[in-house]
Amino acid sequence: MTTPEAEQSESVSGAEEQAARSGDSGEAMAEDARARPEERLERAVRAAENALIEYEIAVETFRIEVENFSRLHHQKLGPMYTRLDELEAEIAEERAARSGDPEDIRRAHEARARVMPMPGVEELFHGWMDSDGLFPEAQAMLTDQPVRTPPRVRPSEEARKLYRELARKAHPDLAQDEDERMRRDEFIARVNAAYARGDEALLRELSEEWAAGAVPEERKPSRSEELYARLEWLAQRKDMLTLVARELEESAIGSMLRLAQDDPDRLLEEIAERLLAQVAEKEAELQTLRG
Repeated sequence: MTTPEAEQSESVSGAEEQAARSGDSGEAMAEDARARPEERLERAVRAAENALIEYEIAVETFRIEVENFSRLHHQKLGPMYTRLDELEAEIAEERAARSGDPEDIRRAHEARARVMPMPGVEELFHGWMDSDGLFPEAQAMLTDQPVRTPPRVRPSEEARKLYRELARKAHPDLAQDEDERMRRDEFIARVNAAYARGDEALLRELSEEWAAGAVPEERKPSRSEELYARLEWLAQRKDMLTLVARELEESAIGSMLRLAQDDPDRLLEEIAERLLAQVAEKEAELQTLRG
């Protein structure tokens, strides 16, 4: 049996223990509060990364489905579309031949152009020119002039002197660590390019640049800044994926897929049936025109 005094004593003791625990908890919460900003950011970054991964998987899955359906669409229905275009061109040409009307002739030319794709510039001129103009060999042949070889560069004495000085000072083998070697490699590549062109002015600029020393490293961002930057990048990436997903959904093939998500093959069969009916109709029309 517990006496009132004992109960009170136990209550006091329990309260003290609870207070002690509460004090410990308060200290832990204060400690947690100090560490919380970065921890909260890290949790937010992890959550955003996981969400983005799932979203990327969904978008890529849909893209592959659209691509596969587009390929099937082209394989199964492409010949039918081609046949329809050919029949429409022949019908237009038959009408133009019968009427001689300039408008009918124009329509016939347009219909035939849809059947025969426009050749590229390279195909038209068989390697003589591309979209940038005539090749040098073709230009020389047309103008009866020999193809000129690139002029030989002879660096000046001052350019040679600058080059030798820079090569000695900035040689990668003088580097003390890997970062310094990379910096020297990049710099010497620029020196070599300038010397190959005989560019004395640029070699002088490079000499002044080397004399000025390496550009001091920028202040590295804090952990919080890195996490905020990561969150911003993840948000931008998600926005970009949203645009990609919207374009896929709004494309002709994407719209067709959305209409028949459960059975896209059946949709292809239905389209094929309609195209076959149109082909039969155009063939009958052409037969009628030809008598």
